[in-house]
Amino acid sequence: MSGRETFDRELRRLQDEMLVLASMVDQAIGNAMEALRHLDAVGAQRIIHADREINAKRYAIEEMVVTTIATQQPMARDLRTILAILHITIELERIGDYGAGIARIVLMHGDQELLKPLIDLPRMAELARTMLRCALDAFVQRDGQLARQVASHDDAVDALYDQVYRELLTYMLQDPHTIDRATWLLWVAHDLERIGDRVTNLCERVVFLVTGELEEIGASGYSGRT
Repeated sequence: MSGRETFDRELRRLQDEMLVLASMVDQAIGNAMEALRHLDAVGAQRIIHADREINAKRYAIEEMVVTTIATQQPMARDLRTILAILHITIELERIGDYGAGIARIVLMHGDQELLKPLIDLPRMAELARTMLRCALDAFVQRDGQLARQVASHDDAVDALYDQVYRELLTYMLQDPHTIDRATWLLWVAHDLERIGDRVTNLCERVVFLVTGELEEIGASGYSGRT
């Protein structure tokens, strides 16, 4: 096997491992929302435990990246691919943290019921998960235009967050006894809003991969993400 063939095989392996991580993260968010819907403490504990596996996968991919750079001495475009995988991996692991965070909020409820039926929060979660899947499609296809389109949907996630915030604030103002439960749901909304921001970061890495240029993207034109 030639050096180029070996290197291409390593790149495919890196990409495949990143996509496995993405699947783990996507499942964590879905499971966390189901645990929240049913206030399933056992399910929440499983999600928190599974987050350790997500973290371990991230660090394993980082080690693969370091080894690949050290042994293969990639050219400029190949190096962009490797760096994009590295940064996307970091974003994915952080998205997984939000899933674990939602699971911890489930545990905070204890024997208390949800403040209200979940309507907008599942919408936020589904939109954020759809953004994530489409962003990964953009990476696989090396499609910068698709990445830009995906990032533009973050404004819809932000709008839902604002709507949830106003509604929960109304609950708290009308009845101070609801403050704890309203705050917990507000934390969930914040985590979901942050997932949209992380996916936008991911899209920026796809654009970097395709164009070689780093830029902030998104319909609002503002990036306050960390």
